[in-house]
Amino acid sequence: MIKVIEMKYLKTLLICITFTAFTFIEPSFATQLSSKEQDIVQKIDQNNQQALKLLKTVVNINSGTMNFNGVKKVANIFIEEFQALGFQTQWIDGDTFNRAGHLLASYGINEHSDDKKNKILLIGHLDTVFTKESAFQKFSIVDQQHVAGPGITDMKGGDVIIISALKALKIAGVLDNLQIKVIMTGDEEKRGTPYKVATKELISAGKWADIALGFEDGDGDPNTAVIARRGATGWQLKVNGRAAHSSQIFRKNYGDGAIFEAARILNSFRTTLARQTNLTFNPGLIIGGTIAELNSALATAKGAGKSNVIAQSTLVSGDIRALSPKQLINAKNVMQDIVAKNLEQTSASLEFYDGYPPMAPNAGNQQLLNLYSQVSIDLGFDKVVAVDPQKAGAADISFVANDVTMALDGLGLMGVGGHTIKEVADITTLSSQTKRAALLMYRLSQ
Repeated sequence: MIKVIEMKYLKTLLICITFTAFTFIEPSFATQLSSKEQDIVQKIDQNNQQALKLLKTVVNINSGTMNFNGVKKVANIFIEEFQALGFQTQWIDGDTFNRAGHLLASYGINEHSDDKKNKILLIGHLDTVFTKESAFQKFSIVDQQHVAGPGITDMKGGDVIIISALKALKIAGVLDNLQIKVIMTGDEEKRGTPYKVATKELISAGKWADIALGFEDGDGDPNTAVIARRGATGWQLKVNGRAAHSSQIFRKNYGDGAIFEAARILNSFRTTLARQTNLTFNPGLIIGGTIAELNSALATAKGAGKSNVIAQSTLVSGDIRALSPKQLINAKNVMQDIVAKNLEQTSASLEFYDGYPPMAPNAGNQQLLNLYSQVSIDLGFDKVVAVDPQKAGAADISFVANDVTMALDGLGLMGVGGHTIKEVADITTLSSQTKRAALLMYRLSQ
């Protein structure tokens, strides 16, 4: 009985969504959209029920990053969808980087392809942050506009939008005008290692493409999209001092100890770099004493020491986020200079770890945003503006942004509460975001 009631409610929800979509775009149809574009939009409305059912299906499958079977199960559902559209598909097993793997799909690409066609890369991911042990596991209807579920906005909703947009283009008979590659990674939320292996297919696709479109949810506002993302790089600071009785601290032959030296370094980071726009750095974990050990993989630490002994070791782990490769390099150099100016009888070293590169803003990204915004306006929706980079975390598109001419992210299903048990989607944006994405790709094909 509960399932019957839910299905009836789901049908009512779909009627409300479809009615809203039709009434919202009707004033623009006659003057702003070509007949082919109107056809594409109508195909999206006609497929909206199937899109919502697909979304429910994949949300109800746990695909936490380390649940390899769940990630593959979601991938298999999307593989069937792509193959039904005539895409060639491939599953890249993740054994070599300790993750489930990646889904690749392509269309219109062969040795006889017209090089004048734009090569478009569509980016999604299959995994979520929710483990098999999480209490948050299922799709549920909140009200006539909102639906909750693990990964519904980050980013299974975006994956469904990719499928739905391509399906509309296929039915409308215009997909053959495009060269398309799709990659849905299985480790976006917890990157596999080594990074070079985990990101190999993604980077390769970026080198092939002219244009990259990412279907993350951005800042959850349909009137914004992402033309710049700050990168995320890890670092670890190791500090050594001379162990001795605490009564000897600050004397020439005994020095200041590892904890004071670590404090000097961290405070110098703060006072020297904290005013730079779009640059942040954070020491997230610190341990110090006579013995200090840090397990980066588990994000845990243990140590030992006494209040009457000068600290011999201190370890600090953190991250740094920058908007451009140049800003990141400059910050690293400043940090290394600070680390090198040691207090008496101490030494220190700073090591950086591979992370997400910055997606720097550029003219091509802005041009693509302008085109996307015009599509939105022509559909009868609002203008779309760039997200503040400080509101946009790192994402898969960052690995390809420096190789393509234009990149735009944040085209996915909108909502709030990502990465929490309160993740809720504004389900009306399933249709509107699909229309924007489909018409953007159509115009890029002209």
